Amino acid sequence: MTDIHTANKTSLAPLRSAMVDFDENAVRRALEDVIAPDAVIHMAWPLGDVQGPDEHYDSSYASLFAAMPDLERRDWIVMGGRTEHGGDWIGCGGHYFGTFVAPWLDIPPTGHLAHMRFHEFYKFEDGKVTEIQALWDIPELMMQAKAWPMAPSLGLEFCIPGPATLDGLVAGPWDETQAKSSCDHVVEMLQHMKRHPALGGPDMMEMPRFWHPRMNWYGPAGIGTGRGIAGFRNWHQIPFLNAMPDRGRYIDEITYHFFGDGSYVGVTGWPNMIQTVTHDGWMGIAPSGKKITMCSLDFWRIEDGLIRENWVMVDILDAYRQLGVDVFARLREFNKARVDGRIAFPVGSA
Repeated sequence: MTDIHTANKTSLAPLRSAMVDFDENAVRRALEDVIAPDAVIHMAWPLGDVQGPDEHYDSSYASLFAAMPDLERRDWIVMGGRTEHGGDWIGCGGHYFGTFVAPWLDIPPTGHLAHMRFHEFYKFEDGKVTEIQALWDIPELMMQAKAWPMAPSLGLEFCIPGPATLDGLVAGPWDETQAKSSCDHVVEMLQHMKRHPALGGPDMMEMPRFWHPRMNWYGPAGIGTGRGIAGFRNWHQIPFLNAMPDRGRYIDEITYHFFGDGSYVGVTGWPNMIQTVTHDGWMGIAPSGKKITMCSLDFWRIEDGLIRENWVMVDILDAYRQLGVDVFARLREFNKARVDGRIAFPVGSA
């Protein structure tokens, strides 16, 4: 008998397949087949929240497909499991690729192949998707268009790879014991991470106990990637905690959804972080003393009992919005001398 999580992956497969060679009619049909009419869909800023499959296509995919007529989806993680709250989720990570020939969200086209990472989490009930929490790395596309109007990243910006082990499309059957072991490792790691700076110095986090010495932390565009514990700390954690040392103090105001599948763990929540921007500010923005929320959709891969890879996606644009910074207004101002409109460039067999 097929377990529920393997069945849910199977239910989602036609949608993923329809997006490999993206076609509007096929994708609309696939969305209608798997997504409940009253499903709540949370997307990254500025795409926002919608309801049901038709609104989801019209508000998110229609304009992206117009900007990249040869759009294709490539998943390198598909994993699922049951959360501590009893919900059944499927987490997908990968890239949307396509030739960027027309403006999208006022991002000027390049005429070249472009990539945009996605982390998309689907909650299933009785074989239908009833909620989606999804982040698309829109700043990644801005950077490829040389249109990013904010501070440069401290970490490395590049096309984020999938798992080094090439096993991110986790097949069934779901192993509850292994899933729990993987989840427990990540949850305990995060509990230790929150000890610093509230309870002491960096040693309080005991990072070598949880992280592989050659780990990769794949951050969102705007933060970038760090290699090893030192890379993670220098290019992300130290600036983050210098700006928001009260992170982890408002856990009663947020909800996490952790689930494991083999050596993979996913976490989702909308939002799942609350902290106050103080001290030296963050990502080039002066401190406001304002408490902000963040949505983060993450994957971890465990190897030999240690975290070897961690894919992190944060709604950076929404964080800027809450701090009173309109990134899109800045983008338009910085790029108003560029020629607007569609690039007359052949795509595919055209």
